[in-house]
Amino acid sequence: MDGIKLMVDEHKWIKRMLEVIRSFNQRVLRHEKVDFEDLFLMIDFVRNYADKHHHLKEEDLLFKYIMEELGSTGEKLIRNGMMVEHDLGRLYMKELEESVKKILNGDENALVDVVGHSMSYYHLLQRHIAKEDEMVYPFGEKNLSREVLEIIHAESENMEKEAEKKGVQRKYESMVRDLENKYLISQ
Repeated sequence: MDGIKLMVDEHKWIKRMLEVIRSFNQRVLRHEKVDFEDLFLMIDFVRNYADKHHHLKEEDLLFKYIMEELGSTGEKLIRNGMMVEHDLGRLYMKELEESVKKILNGDENALVDVVGHSMSYYHLLQRHIAKEDEMVYPFGEKNLSREVLEIIHAESENMEKEAEKKGVQRKYESMVRDLENKYLISQ
C-alpha cells in the first residue's frame, strides 16, 4: 500500500465533507430549514475521520519522518506550518461545537459563530489540503529515503487495517454520502 497515495485519497472524503459544510451554511444564510444537530455529525467526521484517522497517519508517520530526516527545512515546514494548521482546525471545531450547543439552547446570536467557525474551518482545510497534496507530500516522496517511505507505507497499511476492523472508513464514508444527499443533491 502506498501510504502517501492513501492520504491523498482520504483528502477526497474530507473535501466532500467540506462541501457539505459550505452548502449547510449557504442554506442557513438563505434562511432555509436546516437541522443544526447535523453539525454534530460534521464535527464527529472532522474529529474522528479527518483528525484521528487521517491526521494520525500524517503526524505519526509522514510528518514525523520529514522532521527527523529532512533537517531544519522539514522541521519548519511541519512544526510551523502543517501542525499549526491542524491545531487551528481543532480550535475551530471546538468553537463550532460550543456555538451549536448555544443555538440548540435558543441563543440565536450564536448563529454568526456557527457560520464563522465552520467556514473558517472550510477555508483553512481547502488551503491546507492543497499545500499537502501539491507541496508537502511530494517533498516527502522526493526527499525521504526509500527505507523510510517503505516504513510509512507499511505502517499506513497497518493503521488502515485496524481502522477497517472498527468500521471507521465505512462509517464516515457513509456519513459523507448521507449528508451530501441531504445538503448537496437536494438543492
